[in-house]
Amino acid sequence: MTLEDPQDIQLEGWILKVRLPTGGDEPQPVIFLIHGWTGDESSMWVFAPRLPYSALLVAPRAPYISKHPEIGGYSWVERRAGEFSQLPAFDPALDAFNYLLAKLAMQFPSADFSRFGMAGFSQGAAFCFAYAMRNPQRVSRLAALAGFLPAGSEDQLAKLANTPVFIAHGVKDEKVPVAKAHAARAALEQAGVDVQYCEADTGHKLGANCFAQLAHFFKSD
Repeated sequence: MTLEDPQDIQLEGWILKVRLPTGGDEPQPVIFLIHGWTGDESSMWVFAPRLPYSALLVAPRAPYISKHPEIGGYSWVERRAGEFSQLPAFDPALDAFNYLLAKLAMQFPSADFSRFGMAGFSQGAAFCFAYAMRNPQRVSRLAALAGFLPAGSEDQLAKLANTPVFIAHGVKDEKVPVAKAHAARAALEQAGVDVQYCEADTGHKLGANCFAQLAHFFKSD
């Protein structure tokens, strides 16, 4: 299997895109690719070439319809109140995701689902933060790309003290202002979290320099 040839699978009601790892070492590491609001399981595959071949890559489709009148797509919160959802809004999807993890562990027994990496874009980054705060023992490292911290999570950030975080953001981002990245970085560092930060002269996407840093971040283990 190549980077250009992922598998599309359905598992317990979830739709996922999966890239099998190369090599036979066990247990194999796992990295989840979490799309943003109005995205789907294919949206994050642009990042796959930057991630280790040795890892099982899993990109799930979020469980809720986005309700965007033009773009469609999917969402990690059922009811999106404003642009930046609060931490409790993610709880139903977090519970569903934990159920998915158990099923994936049975589907891919050679992979290690006890502790894994997460890379999320925009709303997907907020979902990753929410999951890591609710389940700090399970996330080995977290990449927040053009994303934001869920509102109301300030008193939960210390739970990420053992989870390295990579934040990447465009200074011209018109959907998630770069001020959200600055605030997340400051709050996480104040809570004792190891934060790597990358900024690019771009909009709501990843700059070339941040792509390179993302690749290095996930090769650091």
